[in-house]
Amino acid sequence: MFLLHGNVRDLVPVAPPGQEAASGWGTVSDFLAREMFGRWDIVLAYDVGKGLRPLAGPDPNRLRAMAQWLTERLGNAANWPRDPDAAIAALDALLERNLLEPPEQRKRIALVLDYAQYLAPGGDGGRSGASRLVRLLGWATNPLLRRVNVSIVLITDSMAEIHPRLVTNPAVTTIDVPLPDAAERERFALATATAAGMPAVQMDAVKRTAALAGGLSLESLRAVITMSARAGTPPDGPEFAIQKKDLIERSCQGLIEFIQPRLTLDAVAGHAEAKHRLEADARAIRRGQFESAPMGYLICGPVGTGKSFIAECYAGSVGIPCAVLKNFRSKYVGETEGNLEHALDVLRSLGPVVVIIDEADAALGNRQSDGDSGTSARVFSMIARQMGDTRYRGKIVWMLLTSRPDLLPIDLKRQGRAEVHIPLFYPHDQAEMEAMFTAMARKCHVKLAPGLPGPVDLELGLSGADIESVVLAARRKGLERAADAGQPAPDTISAADLKAALDDFMPSAQGLEKEMQEIAAVLECTEKRFLPDRWKEKVNQPGGRSRLQERLAAIREVVSS
Repeated sequence: MFLLHGNVRDLVPVAPPGQEAASGWGTVSDFLAREMFGRWDIVLAYDVGKGLRPLAGPDPNRLRAMAQWLTERLGNAANWPRDPDAAIAALDALLERNLLEPPEQRKRIALVLDYAQYLAPGGDGGRSGASRLVRLLGWATNPLLRRVNVSIVLITDSMAEIHPRLVTNPAVTTIDVPLPDAAERERFALATATAAGMPAVQMDAVKRTAALAGGLSLESLRAVITMSARAGTPPDGPEFAIQKKDLIERSCQGLIEFIQPRLTLDAVAGHAEAKHRLEADARAIRRGQFESAPMGYLICGPVGTGKSFIAECYAGSVGIPCAVLKNFRSKYVGETEGNLEHALDVLRSLGPVVVIIDEADAALGNRQSDGDSGTSARVFSMIARQMGDTRYRGKIVWMLLTSRPDLLPIDLKRQGRAEVHIPLFYPHDQAEMEAMFTAMARKCHVKLAPGLPGPVDLELGLSGADIESVVLAARRKGLERAADAGQPAPDTISAADLKAALDDFMPSAQGLEKEMQEIAAVLECTEKRFLPDRWKEKVNQPGGRSRLQERLAAIREVVSS
């Protein structure tokens, strides 16, 4: 018994590699009938929609022979059972009768059970399909069936939707059907382009499209190629990136959002040491030196320090796509794991890619079940296993963003997963404050008058988001003043407007929470050079880390009470 899962709804090759025709690809069921079981006597398929039917490929004589043999045992095809329980019972009787035949009359039988998640569902404790589950387990472990040529193939979109007793049974072999690799994409793209009548001069563009189509299924690639052929446009044109982004996001059902980074780390103001480390790692990945790249990063710090921004800029510096793992949790049991399983399959085929998980402490769960039937623990296990897979070092770069790194399970923060912990802080000197004001003015498409911002009180604890708010407020004051005076809008922010905006700005009252987030970031830091001088001094003092841990515990108790 085999359980196929993953990319099972895509096209697969059903002809030898030398036959480069568009008809050389078919469904997984076609492949099983023509290639895997092409010489077997009986190949019988079943799903809850179409019922029982023989699979003989393109050979009509083989189909007639199968139909005759099945009619003698199941009756007229019009009366073959469609109900799942009745169909599985009929198949069970068919297998038993075949065992009773003399050895020379026994048939080699293959059963292909598609959409197996509806035959042995895992989300209801197996109550709705208990009898079917028992029969399937019986087939898998029946020693008599093992002595004859009987093969049972279950096909499902997600292994998480199948009953766990079937998935974990040692007599069942699970096979993950991956997304197509570059060679298969190129072979399919060229065949599809030829069948669509694309001129020969476009074939180099077709090859480039196939090379850039990592993460796409062959069905999606066919849509891109045929639309380009119909429109007479090059398939690797500027619209391809938009089509690819849309197709992957739709195939992931909105679980992944792709961001094409427009900025690099040069656009980041302040955080000099953090930028230096990230730029060095980006150069290593660009040179293909994946062995020296970290598996992932933990970017932490108080709210408003630009964690998401620096992560996107890092992806821009490396020159690779940036994927944001969105909320993959579902209220239905088993669907959350299925969603995550599919998202991870896509990410593995995309590489290299930067994967951003914002609010990681809440998104990733932990080893505890927390009354959710074990979903959080299984999600945690799947993420941790993928993050620690060193085969993807430099190809899947994980960036966990959180203002509460102390809540993140230690398993995800260890070396070999999120290896580098980079804390971000509010501007801590006048030079960094000035750089931050300049950057935010540029982001808001306004200019500061020469000499601005000037000295700013560091005790205000302004975050990047706060500074952006101040810049916008100053701009509004300038526009209002000009409108009241009947003058044209000013080109720059004046010193008076900026001072008025700063005087009017009230910092957040959540001082204790910000201090807690800062201390948590300091304690998570893996390299002292990332810390501002005032935090370095505290850490370097005898017992400095212990005192910070005590302070963090005290604040946490006050805040949570």
